[in-house]
Amino acid sequence: MMHHDSRKICIFAKFFRKRVCMNNDSFALTTEEQHKLKGLYRGLMRLVGPELHPHDYERVRSLFADVSMTADMKRDVFGLHPLLMSMQTAMVVATEIGVSRPAILGVILCQLVRLGRLTEKQVHDDFGEDVATIIRGLQRIDTLYAKNPIVESENFKQLLLSFAEDMRVILIVIANRVCVMRQIKEAVNDEARRRVAMESSYLYAPLAHKLGLYRLKSELEDLSLKYLEHDAYYHIKEKLNETKKNRDAYIERFIKPVEEKLKAAGLKFHMKGRTKSIHSIWQKMKKQQCAFEGVYDLFAIRVILDSPLEREKQDCWQVFSIITDMYQPNPKRMRDWLSIPKTNGYESLHITVLGPEAKWVEVQIRTERMDEVAERGLAAHWRYKGVRGGEAAVEAWMQGIRNALETGDDLQLMDQFKMDLYEDEVFVFTPKGDLFKLPQGATVLDFAYALHTKIGNCCTGGRIGGKMVTLRQVLHSGDQVEIMTHSNQVPKQDWLNVAKTSRARAKIRQALKEMAATQAAFAKEELERKFKNRKIEIDEPTLMHTMHRLGYRVVTEFYNALAVGDIDLNQVMEAYQLQQRYDRGELTTQTQSAENFQAQLADNQPAGRKSDVLVIDQNLSGIDYSLARCCQPVYGDEVFGFLTAGGGIKIHRCDCPNAPALRARYGYRIINARWAGKGGSQYAITLRIVGQDDLGIVNNITSIISKDEKLQLRSISIDSHDGLFSGALTIMLEDTARLRQLVQKLEGVRGVKSVTRL
Repeated sequence: MMHHDSRKICIFAKFFRKRVCMNNDSFALTTEEQHKLKGLYRGLMRLVGPELHPHDYERVRSLFADVSMTADMKRDVFGLHPLLMSMQTAMVVATEIGVSRPAILGVILCQLVRLGRLTEKQVHDDFGEDVATIIRGLQRIDTLYAKNPIVESENFKQLLLSFAEDMRVILIVIANRVCVMRQIKEAVNDEARRRVAMESSYLYAPLAHKLGLYRLKSELEDLSLKYLEHDAYYHIKEKLNETKKNRDAYIERFIKPVEEKLKAAGLKFHMKGRTKSIHSIWQKMKKQQCAFEGVYDLFAIRVILDSPLEREKQDCWQVFSIITDMYQPNPKRMRDWLSIPKTNGYESLHITVLGPEAKWVEVQIRTERMDEVAERGLAAHWRYKGVRGGEAAVEAWMQGIRNALETGDDLQLMDQFKMDLYEDEVFVFTPKGDLFKLPQGATVLDFAYALHTKIGNCCTGGRIGGKMVTLRQVLHSGDQVEIMTHSNQVPKQDWLNVAKTSRARAKIRQALKEMAATQAAFAKEELERKFKNRKIEIDEPTLMHTMHRLGYRVVTEFYNALAVGDIDLNQVMEAYQLQQRYDRGELTTQTQSAENFQAQLADNQPAGRKSDVLVIDQNLSGIDYSLARCCQPVYGDEVFGFLTAGGGIKIHRCDCPNAPALRARYGYRIINARWAGKGGSQYAITLRIVGQDDLGIVNNITSIISKDEKLQLRSISIDSHDGLFSGALTIMLEDTARLRQLVQKLEGVRGVKSVTRL
């Protein structure tokens, strides 16, 4: 069998060498890429060759022979060749994830389908439904990315639907993203690299985390940090290199006595030290607000046991007992994922002990099987038939995605989805003892909706340990919860602030919409009845004008306001009759002289702003926006747009203090923006001036502003202390050029130490 497979590999290698060399113009592969392609193919066949069907070789060979002679495959925005990327992705899928024939063929053949050299029907007939399903999912994702190369809120739901059709599609896309991120260090297109890195950080790394692909998750996070926070990444990397020798020596001192004890107990095992990822260290530095030296748990010791399935838990707890006898454990830092594994299949026992030199050390205890699941995620379950979790865990997670997609705004869905991916879990029980897993921070209301939508809609509270609690009560692992309901209870708007899970929030929003529609229908009937009683026939155009006069632009909003009592029926009747008189010409509106009119400007809006001053996203102008107060952008600043939860667009400076957090947490809401035209509007900016508290210095500062006709001082506040003064000046000006001139003049005032823009 092995000899037969080796012969096929040699035949394929010769085929690739011949085709690639003959058609270099068509493939547009460099010599280095040709060698890479041949090497990847040989390696791939050695890995998955035995799992391929006999006719797979010949069919794929003939297809590639055809496409190599006729197709001209264009490189992507980073200059990466699609054929080489397909092979690299297939290799990552095979080595890092372990998914076999359907996924490998799906990755390779998808390029041929994209080029039109193969149809879905042909794939189905020649390779089976599994391969066709994967290609169908990959094509749906291609369609989304063709519309917009970065996942934005409007197509996020469709992306999840593509994922939910077949889990292997997620695994392939994650593998492809890893391949891209590995190769874009030298990319010329810095903007595209930043956006791909942001998307990897806020979407694909969490997906890899949820699926248990911890190695790929860490690599995506590290590479994202490398491209987004270059200085921080290399600072930590250099520090790790500097401390590697001492770190390795300490690990050796910790491991040696533990190894002796475990060998004496007759256990089969191996141990290794694992340094935390650069991204993880960076997050700890930010969270603890400390330097690199302040992060004490830079590494973890991993004990991996060679145990039969029936002795796994027993052996892990034996190791736990031996290590905690040797070193003092920290009870608050213990994590037991042996008794109840994570939903992504992760099983391990984590303890933190006080090692030599009084240093805290994390120890992870697991078996070979558990370690493979930890590295390869849920896909590794398929290798262990009969092991708990497995495909049932995969389907449970997929069902959670489908439930979240039933209702809800795209932005809220994506925010909630990301939270569900990252949150730890709590385990609670029904009175009958059924186990439910919920994200940390989940409430009684979340649990009610987890049981059933009707139970959630009627929930009034719960009982935990015999004690009555409100529906806002946060749940903890081990709680046995009984849900209390009442037939008259209905969902409230503030329940959206109580619920933490995407399922509960989606069901609440659905119920609120249905209730609002019902209330609006009743309000409409009542209004029509009132008109009928007064023998007034409703004229639709007049009624619409009345709604606008009352301040409502949407019909449903008008009827909802009527239903909840924000406006009175009699008020509507009076406004309607007044509008009728205007329409008949019996009344005329009074006009006001422009000389006596003064616009009241909002603090965050520029005076006289023109609709084409900013171009949003892909050359779209005239879109409504507002300027963020946190950074007060001015014409000429480098800016970006941020899509708020309410649907509006806030314009921020690229160096806004909040920009890193917005990009990290809500990267899918970031849109391109740039200034256009000649400006001409005035914008509010705030300057912080620090200087010596000399007599007349404030007058000198204000006189500079007052002498410039194009500057307007809106406010000033001065604080003097110990011979120094600190002042905040809010000024209206036109653009950054005018701002630079002003700063130079202020810095030239005698006694001024610094002028900074807030």
